[in-house]
Amino acid sequence: MSSLIAAEKYQEAEELLVSKKNKLYSRKDASLFYLDRAIVSFDAGDTAKTDQFLSGAQMMIESSARSVSGETGRLFINDLTTPYYAPAYEQALTYYYRAMNFLRTGNVSAAAVEARRAVFFLDHLRGQKKTGYNDDPFVQYFSSLVFESVGQGSDARIARANALNAYQRLGAKLNVTAPDFPVPSNAAELGEIIFIHSNGLMPLKRNATFQVAWHRALVLASSAAEGDSVSPEVQNAINAGLSGGSVTLSFPEFVNLPYRVKDSWLEIGGRKFYTQKVADLAASAKLDLDEKMPSILMRTATRAVSKAVASKAVRELVAQSSKDDSLGDFAEMLANVFGAAVEKADTRQWFTLPAEIRMVRAFVPQGKYNIRLLLRDGYGNIVGERVFEDVRVQRGRRIFLHFRTAY
Repeated sequence: MSSLIAAEKYQEAEELLVSKKNKLYSRKDASLFYLDRAIVSFDAGDTAKTDQFLSGAQMMIESSARSVSGETGRLFINDLTTPYYAPAYEQALTYYYRAMNFLRTGNVSAAAVEARRAVFFLDHLRGQKKTGYNDDPFVQYFSSLVFESVGQGSDARIARANALNAYQRLGAKLNVTAPDFPVPSNAAELGEIIFIHSNGLMPLKRNATFQVAWHRALVLASSAAEGDSVSPEVQNAINAGLSGGSVTLSFPEFVNLPYRVKDSWLEIGGRKFYTQKVADLAASAKLDLDEKMPSILMRTATRAVSKAVASKAVRELVAQSSKDDSLGDFAEMLANVFGAAVEKADTRQWFTLPAEIRMVRAFVPQGKYNIRLLLRDGYGNIVGERVFEDVRVQRGRRIFLHFRTAY
């Protein structure tokens, strides 16, 4: 998927995603499937499909509630037994992407509705959480621009103030600083181009495991077995079953995916306008996981203890009923193997998102322009470019453009 997105083969990416739906997405992951598919459609410029999938995902997220059976499975099997519930940073982004999708079609009023839903969601989030990720500076900043575009000055000022406060409070954790886009004194006589560059690939979650000695309660370094066909999960299951004195713990961790583009700028009418990083979605994802890790480790440790106790009970039951200790030992080993095998971390995520979002605000005289986008790697080399032809800019009006790179 990442390779296809990087090559801008969005139709093939969508076909691959759909073909793997039944294998990689369970019924509990319907909202996640919609989210992943929405970004592929958005990057392809298919506004109808984008809105269909985003609206569907939003409805599922808003109406989702964990079932009793799901919570029971979460306590005794693994975290994958519960329906996928998008973390706060992903929910905030659904409003941004849907608003941006409306702006592509010229429906500024509908975009303003999504911006209002975004700031309402973030206001509620701040009320719920006093620390950590409790606001989204980029979504607030983007919302302020949308409010300005429909003449809602008061709402724009509030959203802009919230954005600057969030950049100041969370900037270090989210690896981003407040953007600085100078507004010329004669801005009212000019037109404005807001260019948004979605860049890079989100880091991917993977299942990581380690073992804890049952009697000594010491964490043992447990690396994946380097076999041609034996997965770490299977190896840990075998180890746990044969050793009898350890339990397997599982947790998610991120693995970065490399991408070359590190910087970009526009050339318009002989002038250069450099983009600034306004959101680091990879950092948002990692912050979300860091905040949840204590609860994740508590649950996986609780499950490990419960499974170990259950395996001992199975041993006693089989040994007593068969009057054969060896059968009891074998039953305990099988119970340990099964318990370790089903202990998997929740690695679900909205993986089709970019790693970062860059933006530039370009004020230019009214006219028609061929806008040239240049892309640069970390060594200063030009690694790509794109020309947007015949872009019409009107005096006193604002237009939004978007482009995605993933290589």
